[in-house]
This record gives sequence, structure tokens and C-alpha cells, in this order.
Amino acid sequence: MIVWVNGAFSAGKTSAARELIDLIPNSTFYDPELIGGALRQLLPQKRLAEVTDYQDLPIWRRMVVDTAAALLAELPGVLVVPMTLLRQEYRDEIFGGLAARRIPVRHVLLSSEETILRQRIAGREEMPHDPEASERVRQWAYEHIEPYRAALDWITADAHTIDTSTLTPQETAERIAEAVRTGAAGTCEIVQTPEPTAETLAAGVLLFDEHDRVLLVDPTYKPGWEFPGGVVEPGEAPAQAGIREVAEEIGIQLDRIPKLLVVDWEPPNPPGYGGLRLLFDGGLLRREEADRLRLPGSELRDWRFVTETEAATMLPPVRYERLRWALRARERSTVLNLEAGVPVG
Repeated sequence: MIVWVNGAFSAGKTSAARELIDLIPNSTFYDPELIGGALRQLLPQKRLAEVTDYQDLPIWRRMVVDTAAALLAELPGVLVVPMTLLRQEYRDEIFGGLAARRIPVRHVLLSSEETILRQRIAGREEMPHDPEASERVRQWAYEHIEPYRAALDWITADAHTIDTSTLTPQETAERIAEAVRTGAAGTCEIVQTPEPTAETLAAGVLLFDEHDRVLLVDPTYKPGWEFPGGVVEPGEAPAQAGIREVAEEIGIQLDRIPKLLVVDWEPPNPPGYGGLRLLFDGGLLRREEADRLRLPGSELRDWRFVTETEAATMLPPVRYERLRWALRARERSTVLNLEAGVPVG
């Protein structure tokens, strides 16, 4: 299990987390900030210059999950993780990756009044022998107060909140331990199927509105938008898998077998194994049907009908190429065979 202690910079996460490992049996302190420091040494400066925060590096988010899994394999029990997460999609990606490894997360938010938060930031002295570096750290923390406030809606909806305005680190740790013990800090609901260990067969379904826009959904557990669909189960017909996934994901029961549009072979791209990706034409989704669309909050956060041009800015490149050729196949009433998104044969 992981106890993820979130909050603004200077909210007291690290101090409370260090106290917390003495209160939760078999617990280990794990600071993902160390991974960010390591990446500064491992990655070329050109790549580092492309981002303003190491959390924006996909490799950081993957390594946070992989390191947590490795630590728990080495030291079974509880990981206490003090780490600010202000972007919901990053929270979803990391917690979803942990869920795929069957690692539950208890999400706790340390909250305090802004005046107190600013006082704490002003009193920070990260590097006593380097006043300029300490000032840069303080300025960084000040600049992230507004993003923290903007993120509170989704964080408070997901995390157990503890007001630390008048609490010491020890008292804060005691509140967290009690919330974990009683279940007040429940397990995050984000779920994800286990990562594949071999090539997979997946079926997606394209659904259209009266304006011929295509339906995309926004998964909680991976970046980028997607088509309704998923992995075909053993012994299951691909078209039936598409029908099942549409019903499970958005609550729409298709009354016809969808028509195949493209078969796309996705090559292995470590750590992914690749496999066959099929896209089907699910036909028109009328307005009254769309009005009944329901999302499982643990897997999908949003849905939207979009044009092909809009889809280009929302889908990862490989998925967009698959969509682009599926739309051409639909126009021509044919089936296209793709390899890595490129027609062959």
C-alpha cells in the first residue's frame, strides 16, 4: 500500500511523512523528488530544457511507479510518499500505473490557510550557504500557490483532507495515521487492468453524432484521449469485445455488429508489447442516446464528439493515424490493413 501525502509546496509533507513512518508498522519513506534529481544527471540538457518541471517528463512518471513497485517487492508493507501532484492527468497516470500493479493508494491532502503557507515559505532556507539558491526555491514555491489553488477542486474530491494550519508535523502524522487506520483515507478508486506480458489484441469502436463527429473518451489511467474499447478477452470475438467495452465504458448497448474499418499492427515499443489493434464502425449515436451516456469515474473522466482536425490535437500520434485511416476506410466502404498506422498491401 502507498500513503501519498499531497499538498502545496511548504505544506509540511516531508516533515509529516518522516514522522508517519514511526506510526505505521512496516512503513518506508519514499521521496520521488530523488528521481527528479537523478534525471537531471542522466538526461541530456537539451531534453531537460524542454520542460520547466521534471514531473512533465514521462520518464519521471514511469520511474515513480516502477521504483515504488520495486521498493514494495524488496520491503513489503507501506510506502509513505510526500509529493505534490497538481495536475490531475499526472495523478491519474501514476495512480493508474500503481493500480495496474495491484498497489492501492491512500491519498491524503495537507491543507493550510494561505497566509500560513506564505509564512512557511518565507521561513524556508533550503541551502544556508547559498542564499540565492534558497531564494529560487522560495520563489518556486510562491509561484505554485495559484496552481495549487486551481487544483483543489479535483484534489479535495479525491483525497482525505487534513487542515494543518495549527498542527505540528507530529500531530499531522498522527492525524494521517488515524485516517489510514479507520479508513477515512480510503483507497483511490482509479483502476487499470494489469499491464500485458505479451502481444495483445484490442478492439475499438468509433461512434458518430449527427454532424459526423467521432466520440473520444479521456482515460484516467493514461495520457491522451482514446476510442471506446479495450483488450479482447481469451475466446472472445473482437466485434463482441467492442460491443462489450462500449457497454461497460459508456453505458451504451449497441444493437448491431459493428463493421470492421482497420486492422493495425502495433510494433513492440518497450516496455509495451504491441499487437493487433482493430477499429470498428459503431454507427450513429443519436442525441437522446448520447444524453444517456455514463462514464465510470474510476476509468474515464470525460467524453467528447470531435472533428478529425480536433482529434489530431487530442490523440497520441499513433492513435490519430489509426483514426485517420479508419475514417478513409469508412468513406470508401472498405477495410484497410495498417502496420504502425501506415497502410500496406
